[in-house]
Amino acid sequence: MNYFGKDLATLHDDLLNKKITVVDLVQQTFDNIDKTDPKIGAFLALNKEAALKKAAEIDAAGVDADNVLSGIPLAIKDNIVTKGLTTTAASKMLENFKPIYDATVVEKLAALGTVNVGKTNMDEFAMGGSTENSAFKITKNAWDQDRVPGGSSGGSAAAVASGQVIAALGSDTGGSIRQPAAFNGIVGMKPTYGRISRWGLIAFASSLDEIGPMTRTVKDNATLLSALAGHDGHDLTSSTQEVPDFAAELNDTTSVKGMKIGLPTEFLGEGVDEGVKAAILAAADKYRELGATVEEVSLPHNKYGVAAYYIIASSEASSNLQRFDGIRYGYRADDVTNLEDVYVKSRSEGFGDEVKRRIMLGTFSLSAGFYDAYFKKAAQVRTLIIDDFKAVLKDHDFIMGPVTPTTAFKIGDEISDPMTMYMNDILTIPVNLAGLPGLSLPAGQVAGLPVGMQLIGRPFDESTLYKAGYVFEQATDYHNQTPSLGGQA
Repeated sequence: MNYFGKDLATLHDDLLNKKITVVDLVQQTFDNIDKTDPKIGAFLALNKEAALKKAAEIDAAGVDADNVLSGIPLAIKDNIVTKGLTTTAASKMLENFKPIYDATVVEKLAALGTVNVGKTNMDEFAMGGSTENSAFKITKNAWDQDRVPGGSSGGSAAAVASGQVIAALGSDTGGSIRQPAAFNGIVGMKPTYGRISRWGLIAFASSLDEIGPMTRTVKDNATLLSALAGHDGHDLTSSTQEVPDFAAELNDTTSVKGMKIGLPTEFLGEGVDEGVKAAILAAADKYRELGATVEEVSLPHNKYGVAAYYIIASSEASSNLQRFDGIRYGYRADDVTNLEDVYVKSRSEGFGDEVKRRIMLGTFSLSAGFYDAYFKKAAQVRTLIIDDFKAVLKDHDFIMGPVTPTTAFKIGDEISDPMTMYMNDILTIPVNLAGLPGLSLPAGQVAGLPVGMQLIGRPFDESTLYKAGYVFEQATDYHNQTPSLGGQA
């Protein structure tokens, strides 16, 4: 079993019509993971025994005819806690951590009858853009195993793109769903901040983090977002906004007719690969063919997004990661003689270089002599970025552009240069700073590697992004292109 050419609707029909049982589906999923994961390295932990047990229970009770997610195997990013199943955030600090509760999103999916097959690799504590910062392994790009899958949700993206699972959960703090989705040629949604509960997501930067779905198609993505979204009493930042049935709205292939789309000049400027630029301009022409108006707009403060983000995110990270102290849980160093040794050695040995770099940057930015010059200034820039988006989205239905300046880069090429790595997020970071929804979907290829297009919408208007993404997907064939891994053409 691989999931190339399958979507949730066809799998649901197969299960209802007894073409396959849930146990068979789950077992074949594990068989395919066993076959492909040595090349990809997407998973950190498999949930085989519990998954097969749940599959048998669903078969015995019968697949829910009205629930397209009933009996569907999914993967979960390893910074989303799962009761009794190791959750490490890809860090030595949490190498043996088994949570005593499920994250709200995990509870919701379980209640709908999905089957958690395992936890996917990531950059440690979600800090990175290539999944090379994991303490345990480097995940490979599904299209070219010499290249990175992106990050931090690289394991989830590679698992979906390589046909190991039909869908996975990721988290996005500065592009960590959209960038790996783009690098692997799949669909990834970073919802509006507050659309999905963060209860049970191991915090990186609390004002930026958001959980979201990663899938092969726009409609599958929309189905999952409806299942995941909604207010949660455990998370007071979660919104009470009504959650639409996003997928039910995706039947009209003319729904972009008359829409106004903004294409920021800053998204196609210096540093953006010519092939990526050409793919996005071709996508803009496709939208014009479909009856939309695409016009040039400006987001003048976009260029300051990376600097503001790394101050704000690192400051929040330095606060959030204080809890990992070698006392209550997590890694504890040996050969310690006093309390200070416990703190210093446990954190020095338990955290990787990138995490330590960001803790230091954040602690510096929040320190008494530098708070006004750095953190306060970054917060003011954040407001300017929000105002830029408001001004454009007041007159446009959504904004389009590339997700990343380039296609996937080679493993090892940029990991030693943090500044170059950080600048890869220049097109995704402003969306997190503004708390807006952002959808990544395939929009072409350059030299055999996928190019991702990003659609950015108004707060809580994921519906428009899904409609526009679905129409583009139906008018093109990019979502049907799959990597050669496993013998597929």
